[in-house]
Amino acid sequence: MSGVNGNHQDVDIDLGRVIAAVWERKGRILAITALAAVAALVSTSMMKSSYRAETRLLIESRSPNLNGGDPAAAANDPVLDSLNITSQAQLLQSTDLIRQVARDLKLSQYPEFDPAGQSLFPDLLVMLGLKLDPMALDPEDRVIKEFRDKLNVYAVENSRVIAIEFSSHNPQLAASIPNRMAAVYLQLQSGAKLDNHSETAKWLEPEIANLTQRVKEAETKVAEYRTQNGLFQTTETNSFSTQQLNDISAELARVRGERANAEARAENVRTALEAGRDSDTLADVVSSQVIQRLKEAEANLQAQISDQSVVLLNNHPRLRGLRAQLSGIRQQIDTETRKILGSLDSEAEVSRLRERQLMAQLNNLKADSAKAGEEEVGLRALEREAAAQRQLLETYLARYREATSRLDSNATPADARVVSQAVEPAEPYFPKIIPIVIVVTLATLIVSCLAVMISELFSGRALRPVNRDPSDEVEEVESHKVERVSVAKPLAAPVAAEVTAPPQPQPRPEPRSEPEQKPAPQSVAAPVEEPRLEREAVVQQTPVVTQNVAAPAHVPSGGIETPDNADAPDQGFTIASVVRHLQRYDVPVATAVSPGGDEGSTATVMLARAAAEAGRTVVLVDLTGSACPTRLMAENDRLLGITDLLSGESAFGDAIHPDRLSDAHIIPQGISDPVKAMRGVDRLTMIVDALSDAYDLVLIECGPAETGGLSRLVRSDRTEVILSVPGFSETDITRLVLDYAEAGFRNLLVMSEQDDRHHPPSRNRTAA
Repeated sequence: MSGVNGNHQDVDIDLGRVIAAVWERKGRILAITALAAVAALVSTSMMKSSYRAETRLLIESRSPNLNGGDPAAAANDPVLDSLNITSQAQLLQSTDLIRQVARDLKLSQYPEFDPAGQSLFPDLLVMLGLKLDPMALDPEDRVIKEFRDKLNVYAVENSRVIAIEFSSHNPQLAASIPNRMAAVYLQLQSGAKLDNHSETAKWLEPEIANLTQRVKEAETKVAEYRTQNGLFQTTETNSFSTQQLNDISAELARVRGERANAEARAENVRTALEAGRDSDTLADVVSSQVIQRLKEAEANLQAQISDQSVVLLNNHPRLRGLRAQLSGIRQQIDTETRKILGSLDSEAEVSRLRERQLMAQLNNLKADSAKAGEEEVGLRALEREAAAQRQLLETYLARYREATSRLDSNATPADARVVSQAVEPAEPYFPKIIPIVIVVTLATLIVSCLAVMISELFSGRALRPVNRDPSDEVEEVESHKVERVSVAKPLAAPVAAEVTAPPQPQPRPEPRSEPEQKPAPQSVAAPVEEPRLEREAVVQQTPVVTQNVAAPAHVPSGGIETPDNADAPDQGFTIASVVRHLQRYDVPVATAVSPGGDEGSTATVMLARAAAEAGRTVVLVDLTGSACPTRLMAENDRLLGITDLLSGESAFGDAIHPDRLSDAHIIPQGISDPVKAMRGVDRLTMIVDALSDAYDLVLIECGPAETGGLSRLVRSDRTEVILSVPGFSETDITRLVLDYAEAGFRNLLVMSEQDDRHHPPSRNRTAA
């Protein structure tokens, strides 16, 4: 942490001090913690126990498959996605479902569901108009409101399961309500599907009757159109004219084939006869029965001629008769062959005539078919209309049969089922007495410790100055163009140990006659052990000469810096001159040393009041052992002060007090143990730095301090050292200046006269 003053004094958190502060207040912390634990135990024991139970539903399609095959998704089946699961969870929280459950279980009779109606005391917020009067609502609405506060419905992540949680002071109700909600939900879902089928059947009945009439009318129009236009239907796809056209086409093709066959056969026979070939090679001739008989007779005659030629001569009449018979048979064969050729020609001619007839019929049918095609356009339109009406009727009939078959409640199960029913809980889920007491105890302990730590940090008692590296200080001095060197040297004793009494005793004012007033100590703190003092040592800055010091013979006029830069040596070293010097150079911190004891401290008090009258904000820190400034400025000497700040037992606001005779402020000596205060002497510089940010001038009165102790206070280049030596002789002043010069304090302000010889004294300044 960095300092807040112009010196940029670095500070750090003193963990030891923080822990010590917590340890010092351990009794209070433990007492508060124990009180909080007892309060938590009592309060949790007095709370009503709350029980929680849970029912789980699985959302799935449960449409029955009556076809026997693989189940196909129906049109009305729900889409089981995340949105549908969330929607079903919202349906479980619907007002209608909650109202029905509340009515079934008569929840209005239970006080926990209607606390406003059961309360005997009026609600203060309602009386003040800050809250709506719950009694203005219907009792059933109040029950529903409390029901919703106790209900928790959520979808289990990455599943199709919905959990219904309910909490109640009655464990039986905690289990019965979610089970009843699941049952009512399944009834509502099943009833919704049943209502859907019933409404579908009711809607389909008149539609089916209407469609039946329209289908009948459409089919009648088709039949009448066919009759009027002769568009008779032989099959489902062909009409009568089309069938005739197909038959004639097939017959024509057959006749043409027969004609071609007959012409080819006749041409073959004709060609063979003209060429003189044997008729035995002609299939039409050979196949003729007459030709076959003639061929048999010819063969028999040939055989007889051959037999007779062996025994008879060629001119034998028998042979000649046989040969004449053979010649006649061959003529018959030729004649029969020509008859077959004529028959074939006749057959070919018949085929040609049949072909011509069929062609004429085909042409007539083509003309009729073209006309029928135009008429079939209208027929197809009527048929399409009739088919559409018939298909719609068949669809409606199928839906109607399906809807009527599912009018039974058992045939329409809900698209959900209970996978886990709520059971009556044996232990309450709230309050958990032991965990709550443990948490409250630990939280109270932690908060108490944190409060102590934060208090220490904000009061500054847990902060300590950090010794800076000498190289950093050298750089800082060079940046201000001041030739200074920082030498780190631990002191042998704190400031208080080096604040000693002057060589000769000085008169002191009489103490006040208060009954419990303690005598003022001679020093801020008693000497402490040497090892502890060495641990609390700080860095001492030894300034180098910044200006020439005159010879000892001329110390008062040359070696000592006069308040007005020696412009008017006849004025002397008065309080007013010192005030003008501090104001001219805007000195933030000044350390006053009073070798003469209380007389010098009194002059320092007058200096503070004079600076306050000059318009500056001034605070005086009393580091004297006699507490003279405290007695002169404070209302009493039992006020919190610098020793309380050093020991960490007071904050700044409590240690600063106003002067009773001027606008200046004072930090008194304090009431804490000086030995304990000296343990935190390292925080003195930090305290002075903080005061310099709030005041124009911080005046530190050290009393008759030695040079070794003074060096621990003068740690800033802007800190002035004032020798408050009223009544001292010039020789004594010169000796003191030389002593301080040898100790390294070359720039001194000497205040040897209380009043300015050229200016009348102020009333407030001399009132002390």
